[in-house]
Amino acid sequence: QVQLEESGGGRVQAGGSLRLSCAASGRTFSRHVMAWFRQAAGKEREFVAAISWTGANTHYADSVKGRFTISRDNAKNLMYVEMNSLKPEDTAVYYCAGSRTALESATHPNEYDYWGQGTQVTVSS
Repeated sequence: QVQLEESGGGRVQAGGSLRLSCAASGRTFSRHVMAWFRQAAGKEREFVAAISWTGANTHYADSVKGRFTISRDNAKNLMYVEMNSLKPEDTAVYYCAGSRTALESATHPNEYDYWGQGTQVTVSS
C-alpha cells in the first residue's frame, strides 16, 4: 500500500513558476510508476506527466511539454513537478498518482492505483 500527499500548490501570476511535491509512504515507492494529473473545475481529470521507476523515462502531455519537468527521489520517497511559464489554463487541482503495473506512457486515470488528495494551483492573468 502506498499513501500519497501533495504539497506546494498556490496562486501565481501568469508566466510564473511553482514546484509541486508528492510525498509517498510505503517501502515499494521505487517500484511504482508515478504521475501527475490535474482537474479543472467542471472538467475531466487529465494526464500531465509520468515518470518511470528509475526516473530515466518521462512522458508529458502536449499541453505542458517544454514547460513542466517531472522528477523523483526514490531515496526520499518524493516526486516533483517543476512548472514554469504557467498559464491561466493550468489552473486546476493537481493530483499525484502511482501505479504498480503501468508504464510511464500510461495516461488514463484508471491505470493508476493510488492517489493523493490534491493541491490547488491557481494562475491569474
